[in-house]
Amino acid sequence: MTARDPQVVTFGCRLNGYESEVMREHARAAGLDGAIIVNTCAVTAEAERQARQAIRKLRRENPDARLVVTGCAAQLDPARYAAMPEVDRVLGNTEKLEAESYRDGADALLVTDIMEARETAGHLLSGFDSRTRAFVQVQQGCDHRCTFCVIPFARGPNRSVPLGRLVEQVRMLVTAGLREVVLSGVDITSYGGDLPGRPSLGQAVRRLLEQVPDLPRLRLSSLDPAAVDDELLRLVAEEPRLLPHLHLSVQAGDDLILKRMKRRHLRRDVVDLARRLRDLRPGVALGADLIAGFPTETDEQAARALALVDEADLTHLHVFPFSPRPGTPAARMPAVPGPVAKARAAALRAAGDQRMGARLARRVGGTADVLVETPGFGHSEDYLPVDLAPDLDAAPGTVVRVRLTGAGEGRLAATTDERMSA
Repeated sequence: MTARDPQVVTFGCRLNGYESEVMREHARAAGLDGAIIVNTCAVTAEAERQARQAIRKLRRENPDARLVVTGCAAQLDPARYAAMPEVDRVLGNTEKLEAESYRDGADALLVTDIMEARETAGHLLSGFDSRTRAFVQVQQGCDHRCTFCVIPFARGPNRSVPLGRLVEQVRMLVTAGLREVVLSGVDITSYGGDLPGRPSLGQAVRRLLEQVPDLPRLRLSSLDPAAVDDELLRLVAEEPRLLPHLHLSVQAGDDLILKRMKRRHLRRDVVDLARRLRDLRPGVALGADLIAGFPTETDEQAARALALVDEADLTHLHVFPFSPRPGTPAARMPAVPGPVAKARAAALRAAGDQRMGARLARRVGGTADVLVETPGFGHSEDYLPVDLAPDLDAAPGTVVRVRLTGAGEGRLAATTDERMSA
């Protein structure tokens, strides 16, 4: 990135990462040299606080830059961000993906009602700034109403990218040299419900892999345990290019709490899915989103969530203390004291770290195919962080086969006597 290229600061989900690349291309095309775009997240109050803090810091460090704020937090409360003296323009989640929003003369505040959205744009990107891993949008929005979640109000209803457009995008990225693609969205297991023929996510993934045979590595972002279809399970078993790391939107480990969250699965569904995935693909790594201290959660219910980490062998955890979101049903439920929620979150993270440490130890002595992301560092197929030996001179964006020689501090160490370019 040159000194005058547009800068995008991204908070939140992988979908935000994809959208940041779209915005970067629009800003470049509009000639917004030196502009700064802050792509916010609204999933927790802490995420919003961090975004506001970053906006103030960016303005202090870049007093003459044009500063644009967008993303879910800006969509939900545009007036709050427009009132910040550091901010020049506020864009909603629809407007941020439209090229005309970045042209001179555009209004300073551009936010439409996201619930009116009925289609999602299939933006085509020729490459990603990292040049290693690309996040590709397959759908947008969510039709479900979990009691804790504000994202449907920031993103609108489910809209799927037509499969032909998806194939075209991935083909372009592979041609540009990207070796790994991550399919992302708000609720990717709802993919296809609004398309002719209602193709499932598994059917879409199979067609994508068939029609882009040169794609070496494909990952999936967060999956709803209640909506993993049979075709996707067959691909887990049969398709080595679908990498053995899956992340599940679990949220809780107690049935009553799951019902109060208005989730569509129960604890047993998570355990059964984890067991089935490992039967189909021995060695698959499973991650999970978990909320600690959801309203009304008792010590016994929290203990069941903690036990689920071991029972389902969950290693890649995203743990959040419950954060009440204005306007959601959960914000009106009897709250768990903040210190209690934080302590429960710490216990969940410690359990996840223990499972991760055991997984790292099991991998020592074996081999892995590592996507090099920065000099001397990358991630394995099962998304384990790997430090590469100094004599392994592999450029970022390449895949190398390595021998795993040690584990410590949440990472693997690797050397090589056999290399693979992919």
